[in-house]
Amino acid sequence: MPINFDLNASNAVFSLPDVTGRYDEQFGSYLRNLGARRPLVMLAFPPKAAGTFLRVAAVEAIDGQMMRVTHAQGGRDATPYLPIFILYYAGGFPTSTLVTHLHMQALPSNRFLIEAFDIKPIIMIRDVADMLASYCDMLDKDQSSDNWLNCQLPVNFTTMHEDEKNDFLIDMMGPWYASYYATWLAYAEQSPGRVCVLRYRDFLGDPAQTLVTALRHAGVERSHLHCQDVIDSVWREREQHRFNQGVAGRGHQKFKPHHIERLERMLFHHYGLSQYREELLPG
Repeated sequence: MPINFDLNASNAVFSLPDVTGRYDEQFGSYLRNLGARRPLVMLAFPPKAAGTFLRVAAVEAIDGQMMRVTHAQGGRDATPYLPIFILYYAGGFPTSTLVTHLHMQALPSNRFLIEAFDIKPIIMIRDVADMLASYCDMLDKDQSSDNWLNCQLPVNFTTMHEDEKNDFLIDMMGPWYASYYATWLAYAEQSPGRVCVLRYRDFLGDPAQTLVTALRHAGVERSHLHCQDVIDSVWREREQHRFNQGVAGRGHQKFKPHHIERLERMLFHHYGLSQYREELLPG
């Protein structure tokens, strides 16, 4: 389809924020006006927190369009790419509501872009040890750099001894998860109306209500009955959408006490997330 940009939108594609990622007041006002034109569903989940499953359900529930909003992945966590948002808000592409799922921390430059368009992201809290256990299962099946997070996976990962794998997951992937929750939970406390914080335990208990809550936060209302029908449909194909086992407590069975102690130090000593202990590292 032809894309028609006004001059401001065309200029915006080539406009840079300041070094921190902040847009000047005039340009920021223009972007906020663009963001008010259409809703956008942003699932800013960590890996292995049912993000792929829920994004498929969200697309089906609202007849939306899944779209990548980053320049590229390739071994790093996501950074939103301004031209894609301009394409959506000013260019009208895609014509249906955009749904995106990205493994992104709430670092300052990411927050400034979110606020520039007045986007309301959605995150998920899950036991970090359980996610790392599930992450290991995924990496054993697919070592593609699409699955890496700001580090390189050892070429011999699948043949490493389990203890070595566990050390790598805790030492190299654990800090990303800790920083993810440190940035997002601080942002949610500062801007509770902007960030929707979902709980994995609630998702397991009533996935349809989790979908209702996420869509409502993004400005797209759908009934519980409708969302339940969608969940039932997607659930039958959950293995295709990277929904692994969803079993609580796997991480504490997989990792040794010194691994759990290291995660505790990251989450609760370095980042002060003790108030979320029962959700991030129960037991």
